[in-house]
Amino acid sequence: MYRCLNTGALGINASFAEGVELARAHGFGGLEFGLHTAMEMGAAKSKQALAAAGLRPGSWGLPVSLFAEEAEYRQALARLPEAAAVARELGSTRFATFLMSFSDDLPFAENFTRHVDRIRPVAEKLAAGGCSLGLEFLGPLTIRAGHRHNFVYTMDGMLALAAAIGTGNVGLLLDAWHWYTAGGHVTDLEKLAASDVVTVHINDAPQGIPIAEQVDNVRRLPGETGVIDLVGFLKALHKIGYDGPIVPEPFSAKLQGLPPAEAVRLTAEPFARVWRAAGLA
Repeated sequence: MYRCLNTGALGINASFAEGVELARAHGFGGLEFGLHTAMEMGAAKSKQALAAAGLRPGSWGLPVSLFAEEAEYRQALARLPEAAAVARELGSTRFATFLMSFSDDLPFAENFTRHVDRIRPVAEKLAAGGCSLGLEFLGPLTIRAGHRHNFVYTMDGMLALAAAIGTGNVGLLLDAWHWYTAGGHVTDLEKLAASDVVTVHINDAPQGIPIAEQVDNVRRLPGETGVIDLVGFLKALHKIGYDGPIVPEPFSAKLQGLPPAEAVRLTAEPFARVWRAAGLA
């Protein structure tokens, strides 16, 4: 496993070169950035820049919207093999996206079938290119509240969807926040196989708020409060043999308006303490 910086996840608008320098200067082992950037620069040039800074790439956002109209979806699907080839050349074959945890139109079973039908062609093209797909479940009850139908919002539910897709290369984008707000436990993580986890986000939660009342975009820096058992979370991932990126995604008001280097420092320091406490230093 390696700590991986995504500047956008901290609210920082940075170029690729700026991201490389921020990650290097603050002790990260990887940088997550847009695959379109690598395609514009050229895979060889971006790979060389990462290697010179001692960094690895993280995962890639899926360049196919699962919620798009059919024509747009088909066009993006047709371009996916090219993206997979660039990802493979860069040395990271992990793609990821999220799924909404509710629907106002489709009951659960119909929505499940629709997702299988939409995701399977994507997963097949990624598999042909040697790539995997991580699906993120959204845990908070506050996201689902007020909507007609629940959809998948737990780790086990997302693994069931991955199994139904049936291509063998679909697993989890595992976010500590969503794991916590969905009622997850460390023992649940210890039952996973490494191949079940494609990529990981890490963050903490505010104190004094019941799980059922936690709001998705009000989080804390990794290790800031200790509300989420991040030491146990990381130890479990290490135990099962997960070897991919761990990306902070705190949505923290503390970082707003700060110079980029200060925002990264404030994130990196508590994250590093949790990392050491988990025996990963």
